[in-house]
Amino acid sequence: MVGKLLISHPSLLGDPSFGRSVILLVEHNDQNSLGFVVNQPTNYSLNELIPELNIDLPIYRGGPVDNDRLFYVHTLKDLPNSQAIENKIFWGGELEALQNQIIEKKIAPDQLRFFLGYSGWGQGQLLNEFNKKSWLLIKNNYNIFENEDQLWGNIMRDLGGEYALYATAPKHPGLN
Repeated sequence: MVGKLLISHPSLLGDPSFGRSVILLVEHNDQNSLGFVVNQPTNYSLNELIPELNIDLPIYRGGPVDNDRLFYVHTLKDLPNSQAIENKIFWGGELEALQNQIIEKKIAPDQLRFFLGYSGWGQGQLLNEFNKKSWLLIKNNYNIFENEDQLWGNIMRDLGGEYALYATAPKHPGLN
């Protein structure tokens, strides 16, 4: 399951934590699962949190757990201590080495994404949510580093059938 995308089922539309969410699953084992919501930018930028990097990147809401901690995913295969996910995507790694590469402009903005917090599930919790049809699990055939505002809708459209009907559904249907 690591490297796959968890897509919130349309029945979660309007849910404040996970409505229209696309989560990159970065860890999964018998004890827990961990991922990052890749399509929900916050109002923060990296410049605000780490001004010395001098790079204006949006910060995304990775999930409701530890939302005061900064995490990152990237395409930098040479970043020390990073963990391979899939499709040439990695997470974590030595922050100082990452900072140096950013300062030296060796990294393009579309090679990394920063998150406040993560989405996490304890033993059996994610399976229980699958059984309740809260999530769809798909192969990551999408560029998670761009078009975040359209990602969930694009996936719904690509899934076709009844899901395609939700592709253009409003974020909060009850407000219409």
